[in-house]
Amino acid sequence: MNFPTTLPEFIFHTPKFLQLMSVYKIHHITKYKYNKPVTESVNEIKIYPIAGPDVEILFHQVEITNTPELMQAIDYWGNRFGMFNIMASHEELVIESKLRIRALDTEIVELDTDSTLKDLNILIANKLQLLELAQYAELDAEAAIKAIADVIYSPEKPVSAIVKDCCEYIYKNFRYIKGITNIETTVSEILSHRSGVCQDFAHVMLEVLRYIGIPARYVSGYICPNKNGMRGEGATHAWVEVFMPNNLWTGIDPTNNVWVTNTHIRLAVGRNFSDCTPMKGTFKGNAKQSLSVYVSVGYEDGHTFEELTNVRLDGTLPEPETVEEEVYVHVFGEQQQQQQQ
Repeated sequence: MNFPTTLPEFIFHTPKFLQLMSVYKIHHITKYKYNKPVTESVNEIKIYPIAGPDVEILFHQVEITNTPELMQAIDYWGNRFGMFNIMASHEELVIESKLRIRALDTEIVELDTDSTLKDLNILIANKLQLLELAQYAELDAEAAIKAIADVIYSPEKPVSAIVKDCCEYIYKNFRYIKGITNIETTVSEILSHRSGVCQDFAHVMLEVLRYIGIPARYVSGYICPNKNGMRGEGATHAWVEVFMPNNLWTGIDPTNNVWVTNTHIRLAVGRNFSDCTPMKGTFKGNAKQSLSVYVSVGYEDGHTFEELTNVRLDGTLPEPETVEEEVYVHVFGEQQQQQQQ
């Protein structure tokens, strides 16, 4: 069964329909290499798939260099994450995740096409986390954000229609170009050149919806479209979930202009990328690091999509002046290395 890939074709599709049940095999390897030995590597990972009514976890295995003890906990947003450290000297750190999931038969939920922002405000009143996710923060980009909001919003318009139009606006007016942004790129910069990748589009959509007063959260994960022409297959993907009347949390993908189905596999949710970072941590040592990320998605029809990304780490580490060792931060997906203050 082929699904439409743009919102105008199916966003308010009235009849419910079943998606095919599929099994996906996802292999995800994050590899850091250091040109000199480093020590005291302390890390956090968020690479645990989120099960749900349309996603069943069949198998998941995580392997890490030197097989450290992996402690797990739940964060503020409800994400499961792991913590580990490698104290001994090492020149490589590899985190390997092997995942097999089943995307279950599920029905597309008919969206609430009546409730307005007034109805939503009543629903989220006194709910602190939802109010936090509806709080606008990008003051430097306010003029550009307001310009988009003025196009897609009116008080009498249903919340679902506002969300749809916001997604479609970003899809039509922003160019998908790899390599021109990184995790430090601000929303203001993205709005200025109107280009980027899934992470950038998600951040823009979040701020537009929050400017209007709609709770929205960032989602990291994988997309498994199996040759359906969607952008973002391979590596990790990002999209948005919106809290809407009756439908509650509903996923939408501005990179592909679609409501989220069971081909989107969630790893973490949060206010922005920093809450969902698949891998972050610190190490001690005067070393330069390189980062590569490999992801393969295997389908039941035998098709396998593979992508190896050698992430550019801008700049070089400073030479220490008065101490022999320095502490540095590494963040998976970030394209720049930062010195910890």
